[in-house]
Amino acid sequence: MAEVLAIVSGKGGVGKTTAAANIGTALAAMGHKVLLIDADVGLRNLDAALGMQDRSTYHFLDIINNQCSLEKAIVKDERYPGLALLLAPQFNSIDDIDGRAFKRMINSFKKNHDYILIDCAAGIGKSFEMACDAADTAIIVATPDILSIRDADRVAAMLEKRGADKAFLIINKINVDMVKKGDMIDIDTIVNAVAVSLIGAVPLDEYITISINKGKPAVLLPKSNTGVAFLNIAKRITGAKVPIMKLNKKRFFLKRR
Repeated sequence: MAEVLAIVSGKGGVGKTTAAANIGTALAAMGHKVLLIDADVGLRNLDAALGMQDRSTYHFLDIINNQCSLEKAIVKDERYPGLALLLAPQFNSIDDIDGRAFKRMINSFKKNHDYILIDCAAGIGKSFEMACDAADTAIIVATPDILSIRDADRVAAMLEKRGADKAFLIINKINVDMVKKGDMIDIDTIVNAVAVSLIGAVPLDEYITISINKGKPAVLLPKSNTGVAFLNIAKRITGAKVPIMKLNKKRFFLKRR
């Protein structure tokens, strides 16, 4: 029976879709059967992050409306047979989606997967509510700036209000040199402000731009510190005891465990 994770954020541009693509790919590389669902209706990007764009004309609303099956709608990754993507409708409004029907659809997928990751739209609108109501766990993605931290705290409060059982925090796009100079907010300050358990700290490196442009998640790039960080997050999701990366004078200590 799958664990369902909603990947959420208070504001756009924090790397939420990149996180979903990398964590899903890492879990599949570890041998798990993973379904990634793009729930950003009208503004989907998860297919491009995975290099799967233009490979399907179907989306999850087609399944809800009984116009096709999951097997027909999904796009399977060519690198890992256990990884599949279900697209969001691109020419609909989020108001066209029945949240209860979305949850029933997710529940029907659980028995055939180990993990289901829902990449929802930024903010705390209907996409957020729909994804969180269907999920077992929420993962908040934030960056080390005051606007993102404030919004992440609001998201955490909304999750608590909606009765979310489990929530975790990813701090993304950390510039180590800026943190050392005091020009970027440090990890401990962010965790204390958001008051959600940290599941990963992700440094920003040059390979993330390469990853996005090539549609190849950073976890597949052996020299990427970002990829190592996301791989370790995936391991923590499975229950592995992998230490959060520490800062030294110049960079993160990184190990592929």
